[in-house]
Amino acid sequence: MIEMKSHFLKFGFMRTECFLLLLFLTCTSLFTAQPSKAFDILTPPVEGYRCKAEIVNGDTIPLIDLPTVCVATNFIFKNPGQYEAWTRIKFNVKVVYPYAILAAAKLKEYDKALGKISDEKMKKIYIKVCERDLRKEFEDEMKGLTVSQGKILMKLVDRESGKTTYEIVKQMRGNFQAAMWQTVARLFGHNMKTEYDATQEDVMIERAIKLVEMGQF
Repeated sequence: MIEMKSHFLKFGFMRTECFLLLLFLTCTSLFTAQPSKAFDILTPPVEGYRCKAEIVNGDTIPLIDLPTVCVATNFIFKNPGQYEAWTRIKFNVKVVYPYAILAAAKLKEYDKALGKISDEKMKKIYIKVCERDLRKEFEDEMKGLTVSQGKILMKLVDRESGKTTYEIVKQMRGNFQAAMWQTVARLFGHNMKTEYDATQEDVMIERAIKLVEMGQF
């Protein structure tokens, strides 16, 4: 009886040992087999869809980023003059919008660099270099713009950079130069201190920008 019980114990131990060994090998194969395919997030899955997820109250909820969709209706024009004005605004925005984006990007780059310069003399030298850079890249193109295109460009620079043209000239050339150019601008019916207003005065400009960004114009 004792001998039989001993055989049963040995058999049970061997069976448990074999089960644990099999479990260990199975788990090892799961974590070591083809790690590049199983855990490489850059490789698309063979089936299904990989997305971000968030755990809410113990449940895993998928998070999927949807592209922005702009929905707009056509303007209703009361007379041919309004339609002609809209046509001119669309054309002028398409001409000057790329310049506004490039200018704003450069201004942000300059501001970031100026923030790291503590010496006022070095700041003035750097600003002069920035001014020459802007002149070299944009001066010839700016000379070819119409008065209406220049007015829209000033608004778009404020839209993209958060700074009016007056503030930019003041930063680059000082208070006197900014005041002088503001006086000249006022003589031609413009205002360098004008801020962009997408909801009221500049609603047509904003609509034209959306059309350009969506590739519909």
